[in-house]
Amino acid sequence: MSVKSSLRPNYFKLKVINLAVFAALAMPNLVDAANKAEALETEQVEVVGTTPLPSIGTPINQVPSNVQTGSSKQIGQQQSLDLSEYLDNNLGSVNTSNTVANPYQADVQFRGFTASPLLGTPQGLSVYLDGVRVNEPFGDIVNWDLIPTNAIANINLIPGSNPLFGLNTLGGALAVHTKSGAEFPGYKATVYGGSWARRAFEFEAGGENKEKNIDYYVAGNIFKENGWREHSSSDVKQIFGKVGWQNELSDLDLSLALADTMMEGTQTVPLSALNEPKKAYTYPDSIGNKMVMLNLKGSHFLTDNKLVAGNVYYRNNRTSGFNSNAASNSSSADPLDTDNQNVSTETDQDGYGGAFQLTLLNDLAGHKNQFTAGASADFGRTDFTSDSFQATVEGHETVTVNPQTLLAKVRLNTKNDYYGLYATDTFSFTDQWHMTLSGRYNVAKIKLAGFSDTAGNIGDLNGNHRYSRFNPAIGFNYNPNNNLGFYGGYNEGMRAATPVELSCADPATPCQLPNSFAADPDLKKVVAKTWEGGVRGKLADNLSWNAGAYTTENNDDIQFIASGIVPTQGFFQNVGKTNRQGLELGLNGKFDALTLAANYGFVDATYESDFTVGSAANSSKNALDQIQVSKGNRIPSIARHTLKIRAAYYVTSAWNIGTNIVMASGQFARGDENNQDINGKVPGYATVNLDTHYSINKNWKLFGKVNNVFDHNYATFGVLGNNIFNGQDEQFRSPAAPRAAWVGVTYEFGTKKSAAAVDVD
Repeated sequence: MSVKSSLRPNYFKLKVINLAVFAALAMPNLVDAANKAEALETEQVEVVGTTPLPSIGTPINQVPSNVQTGSSKQIGQQQSLDLSEYLDNNLGSVNTSNTVANPYQADVQFRGFTASPLLGTPQGLSVYLDGVRVNEPFGDIVNWDLIPTNAIANINLIPGSNPLFGLNTLGGALAVHTKSGAEFPGYKATVYGGSWARRAFEFEAGGENKEKNIDYYVAGNIFKENGWREHSSSDVKQIFGKVGWQNELSDLDLSLALADTMMEGTQTVPLSALNEPKKAYTYPDSIGNKMVMLNLKGSHFLTDNKLVAGNVYYRNNRTSGFNSNAASNSSSADPLDTDNQNVSTETDQDGYGGAFQLTLLNDLAGHKNQFTAGASADFGRTDFTSDSFQATVEGHETVTVNPQTLLAKVRLNTKNDYYGLYATDTFSFTDQWHMTLSGRYNVAKIKLAGFSDTAGNIGDLNGNHRYSRFNPAIGFNYNPNNNLGFYGGYNEGMRAATPVELSCADPATPCQLPNSFAADPDLKKVVAKTWEGGVRGKLADNLSWNAGAYTTENNDDIQFIASGIVPTQGFFQNVGKTNRQGLELGLNGKFDALTLAANYGFVDATYESDFTVGSAANSSKNALDQIQVSKGNRIPSIARHTLKIRAAYYVTSAWNIGTNIVMASGQFARGDENNQDINGKVPGYATVNLDTHYSINKNWKLFGKVNNVFDHNYATFGVLGNNIFNGQDEQFRSPAAPRAAWVGVTYEFGTKKSAAAVDVD
């Protein structure tokens, strides 16, 4: 049997282990076997995707960075609600902030860079789903509620300013790959419920017709809960389907994702009211998404050493938002009293585009070599409307005075055209020494057309902006043996200012996020430069470790600056240099019935330029309600130390118990950029979660989960503001959820892992 005929049908289903096999066959130094087809039996070669399009991947010992991975087994074992929860509970240098008390709307920070669902948050991570960039066109935000957790096959968190992943990859890129019927056959249905009236139904179905070379997979979720705080309910419906066809030379996959979500959130709580954390500060606040995404991707072998791959996609997301903006404890219906407002927004975003790449596996000058070059084009079209109404505060509810009378409105159309040309080459000097050279040329064109109208004052939002840059990368790997490897590298990335930022960048006419925009001056692009180095290895076959250090400097970083005139308003501004540097340590082991994993991250995130910002609630403000930020001040909302510990133990072959211990140090509150407010930092915390699974037989399984086992009171986020109910400037905090428990049952048949115990790898 030839390598070609034995390999391709398995490879083209795009599963991690078979990608590893192909990489091993392309670079025989990784697998020492007389018959290279025997590499199909290996389970120890690890690869990661190093380009946006899923391709043959690169062995992890040839990647010059500390890549972290996750699998569907791990996500399922921990009963992770969504991807952000899994990242926070497991991966190093990750911490989350739940600013709006809804479990699907967490800010995820990695190495001090953020992927957030909230408009106006500076975004520094790019997220890909099966090769499609899912950062939304309008503000580069990431909606975690639109990614179905049970459809995830594996994830790769690739750190640094990797230029291959394009715009927004300042601190890292998250690549998510979905399941297929060939690798995840069978049927599964799950129901569970518990605290806060949470109730959920999940299902999966997959299979293949080998005679016709066709496979299919479908997953769906229905989730509802009242929320642990008042006015923080969630209603999430998701469905994902994929059908694939392949032969010895070609593969084609068509996927469809649909989501319909409605989530209520509530604001942070002032310190004086933290004794009643379930109470809403003001309400109502809500956001709903209706999303449809089509993705067609394919691959074809031109020869044994030449592979072409490509995709085309269309994505539409319609977002409806409602925000209660209370600036005073006033129930007056006086038309001149406009401190309190209710704001309704509609955002209709269309995204479409595609990518094409070519991979060559030919030797170069007698040395093993893997070269990939590609091009991508992503287009975004957004219609944004915002209407603001006068409101009164009745108790803690903001009530619209006259829904027929507008205080302000915004009408904005934006166009994003993003183009990229990229290439990467991994050259093996010897079986131990490898060099990777990469580069990408980005062009971003952003066009805005629209206006803002506040009490008859018309603001012009029209503008054209263009950003371009070539971003390089170089890295080296030295692996003296199979149990030890060294890596080091340098890379650069960039992000363009988003339409949201460009529409609110004039200090003279501040805006109110995420609701209205006022002016359109230019902003500079942000350029990140990262140095990284480390070592990884194995102390034994069942015990691996890693240690690394990094530093990333952002030039012309963009921040949202409080105006100091109106408490809830501000503008975006380039503030000079910021820096994130840190250390990462990891340990993973499996000892008979016990599995252990630990990841420590140290992140030192600082401003490296002096600037002045408005911060009316900061106790160190001057007479103009401003504070002076100096070089060396710590950036708010970033935990300096994080530690994640995961342990799972088989009590019997059918019963497994697992725990996640999550620890994070204190962080400065937003508004305290000078680190001098009298309230100090938001304290650090440690929390413990438990999960357990019991297999009744090969079809029926019971499970349970307890979060915050010791019912610890802590907060994940802080911001300075004025408490309208007592008139005092205070630190507001986002309290974390108290102890909660859920139980459920799963019925499955025809799956690969259908016997007794649950795999906890």
